[in-house]
Amino acid sequence: MPREFLYRGFTLDQLQGMSMDEFIDLLPSRQRRSLHRGLTPEQRMLLEKSRTVKEAIGKGSSIIVKTHIRDMIILPEMVGLTILVHNGKDFVTVAIKPEMIGHYLGEFAITNRPVKHGTPGIGASRSSMYVPLK
Repeated sequence: MPREFLYRGFTLDQLQGMSMDEFIDLLPSRQRRSLHRGLTPEQRMLLEKSRTVKEAIGKGSSIIVKTHIRDMIILPEMVGLTILVHNGKDFVTVAIKPEMIGHYLGEFAITNRPVKHGTPGIGASRSSMYVPLK
């Protein structure tokens, strides 16, 4: 039997039933301070869009939200959505799970790739002059 998700002692249903102010008080300090200052207009638009998409999903539609807003804090009402988050080059698919509550969207769309070094080519460096070209 899978364990029930708890965030600071509250279930997902309890979190979704809370007012925004009650939920904000549960967050870590950085996120709490950020939300106490208020949402930016872009964040507010993303939240409204996610609410409309959540209603559409309830009716049987499958809509995905695209956004560049990486500093949006994941709220309980966003759980279950699929959001495409821009990483600077393209959009990364992020399926919001309960464990992501309180984190930033940008944490799940990594902006850099691991370096994969290949063999040196012609003109790659001074030392590659002496690599035989088969």
